[in-house]
Amino acid sequence: MSFLKPENALKRAEDLIKVGQKQEALNTLQGLITSKRHRSWQNTHELIMFKYVELCVEMRKGQFAKDGLIQYRSICQNVNVSSLEEVIKHFINLSTKKVTQACSEGQTLEQGIDVDDLEAYKRPEDLMMSYVSGEKGKDISDWELVIPQFKFLWESYKIVLDILRNNSKFEAVYAMTARRAFQFCKQYKRKTEFRRLCGIIRHHLTNLIKYQDQPDRPDLSSPESLQLYLRLDQLEIAAELELWKEAFRSAEDIHGLMCMVSKTLKPSMMSSYYAKLTEIFWRSSSHLYHAYAWFNLFLLQKSFHKSPSQKDMELIASAVVLSALSVPPYESNLELEQEKEINLRRANLVCFNSEITLSRSSLLAELESEGVMSYAAQEVKDMYYLLEQTFLPSDLELKVTPLLNKISKVGGIASSILNVQLSTYVPELKKLATLRLLQQVSNVYQTMKIENLAGMIPFFDFSVVEKISVDAVKHKFLSMKIDHMKKVVIFGKKSLEADDLSGHLANFAEQLNVARQMICPPVRKQSKLELLLPSLLEAVDKEHKVHLARKLIIEKRKEEQEQQQLEMEQEKERIAEEAAEQMRLATEQNNQRIRQEIAEREHEKAEERRTAELSLTKQLRKRQEMKNKWQKLATTLDYLERAKREEAAPFIEAAYQQHLVEEKILHEHNQLQEIELSKLRHAEDLNERKRFSRMAENKEIYKEIVVNRQQVEFNRLKSEREQEREKMRKLKYYLQLEEERQQKLHAEEEARKLEEAERKKKEEAERKAKLDEIYEKRRQREREIEEKAEKQKREALLGRPIEPASRPYEPPARRPLESGTAASSTSKAPAPGKYVPRFRRGGA
Repeated sequence: MSFLKPENALKRAEDLIKVGQKQEALNTLQGLITSKRHRSWQNTHELIMFKYVELCVEMRKGQFAKDGLIQYRSICQNVNVSSLEEVIKHFINLSTKKVTQACSEGQTLEQGIDVDDLEAYKRPEDLMMSYVSGEKGKDISDWELVIPQFKFLWESYKIVLDILRNNSKFEAVYAMTARRAFQFCKQYKRKTEFRRLCGIIRHHLTNLIKYQDQPDRPDLSSPESLQLYLRLDQLEIAAELELWKEAFRSAEDIHGLMCMVSKTLKPSMMSSYYAKLTEIFWRSSSHLYHAYAWFNLFLLQKSFHKSPSQKDMELIASAVVLSALSVPPYESNLELEQEKEINLRRANLVCFNSEITLSRSSLLAELESEGVMSYAAQEVKDMYYLLEQTFLPSDLELKVTPLLNKISKVGGIASSILNVQLSTYVPELKKLATLRLLQQVSNVYQTMKIENLAGMIPFFDFSVVEKISVDAVKHKFLSMKIDHMKKVVIFGKKSLEADDLSGHLANFAEQLNVARQMICPPVRKQSKLELLLPSLLEAVDKEHKVHLARKLIIEKRKEEQEQQQLEMEQEKERIAEEAAEQMRLATEQNNQRIRQEIAEREHEKAEERRTAELSLTKQLRKRQEMKNKWQKLATTLDYLERAKREEAAPFIEAAYQQHLVEEKILHEHNQLQEIELSKLRHAEDLNERKRFSRMAENKEIYKEIVVNRQQVEFNRLKSEREQEREKMRKLKYYLQLEEERQQKLHAEEEARKLEEAERKKKEEAERKAKLDEIYEKRRQREREIEEKAEKQKREALLGRPIEPASRPYEPPARRPLESGTAASSTSKAPAPGKYVPRFRRGGA
């Protein structure tokens, strides 16, 4: 149905609501909102949207509400953004009011409903089963009243956030909706919905950063926009709900946003941020990063607060010192890759400079340099001095215990946001005192009875002390063993060059040397020559004896080694025989065990089959009983429904007849009104037609002028386009010819290179073949010479005369050098009967 004016649609919807047709009224308003005829915003649109969202809330139509709000956003986002804000506030307020009303009617308190997930609550069949089994009361009231309203309110928050996301015009209302959604999760302890809400907002923020260059996107570099997207309330509520993983992710989101702007945020926001980081790191046992968060908070309070109170600074400084002492005095070198990555993420949250290495020693040094100790309480200073700078293995417990009692009583609110309770650090201080006591005792004693050591450590039972010492030994902080059979503790033997003793021993040696020189002054030393000459013969004799002794020792060791080798071989043979025997016995035992297991498995299968049959019988019997029960219930419900309908039939008939009479009267009245309105409209239309008929001739003249002007402009643009297209065609043809020429040149170059390579390869093969042929001929001549020489040797051995050489041996002439000079050499004639190779008998 189409309406000329939006007011008519609103009036029609109100009439439908009065007669109970709310769905028809909702459809009527939706048709007007989505109509293209009414796309320009008017004041009536806001009233229509108020009525529309009221119907959606009352009927719990979430999809209708989403579609209507999307259409209304497109209508008013360029005209009146505040109107959309008012509609959304009205929508959220109505949904919240419905939840409050349902909680009061269903007797549900503010701690929430007994449903873990609003998107996966009980199905109707589950509710019917609880009704059949007798579980009525609060569950049914929750199902009928409370749970649907909670689900619709949660859906309303998701709808609004999805509609307003990533638009700079709706930043404020988006932040308001997110804040109210977080308060909803906090008020009703909705942990599952809180996780989903954080995921939704994180997804919106990721898309905003990813598509930052699109129009109408919020500028995160602006401090005003950043204030709206910094979800410190999200971090606080996550900590209150004890969702520490979600709190850590929220802290990472806040840190990432803070890194995007160069301007420093408000000190109050930074204080809240670091205060929540202290809770997160303490809960995750990340004591080092917990201490750095406290240290950053102290620096923030010291720098930006003009006149902080002495009590507040004392509490914060005491917390900084104690949190630093709570860090274990050893570093873990056994971190996995995943733990290293998590620690890097934790370090980024407390330290904006990634180049700084975070450690306990560097933190304590920074505490000294920043003067934190001067602000801390006296008992905290004394504790730091005892645990870090003194060596009192026997009196450490007596001095630490009173300080722990004093520290456990210190606490209060600092800077109106921090609840500082120093008693939180007492267990960690006790562990640190235990480690220091064990460390100092290990420097004094080598062994100690367990009962004596337990008496020196009154903080824990010895079993806890044992766990602490095991962790310290694993990280190489201590070297000790516990012998429960002898009931003693054995501390590791440390050499004279150990790190913790070398300094003391070096100082002691220097002082003894000074005393010796004072008692016995040194005499004049003789020269080196005077000292060496008298003992030279003695040293030679002594060295000779040492060599003889070493020779005897080496021979003896060789004999012992041979004997050991023989014994080892015999031992190996014996071990092999024993292993073979053990293998045979093990095989027999294994076969026997397998046979026994097969028998047991068969027996178990028989038992399982018997048990399954019994279980199946019970299930069938139970199913039959349930079927009979359902049939009985269905019959009862049928009789009840039939009786209700029989009783209600006369009343329905009477109401129907009354409704017909009222409808007839209303129809006649509306028909008369419509006739009157039609007559008035007809008269108005006739007057309008007469008024516009005078302008027809002028309209045609103006139309012809406009058409001619547009035709001229079209022809000019067409000719310019044709010229541009011709230029592009010629350029493309030229580029194509140039590319073909380059390809042809490249192909010719490749063919030339290939032919050159083939030629070089062929020449190399020919040269190699010639060298092989020369080498083979040389080998053949050498074989002939060797055969002839061998033949002459055999004839000489058999007594045959050897023919004398026909001429004396002449050395071969050397080949002339490249420079043109010649050289000759002479050689004596070989002895008669000596073999001379052929290439040495004559010239070159």
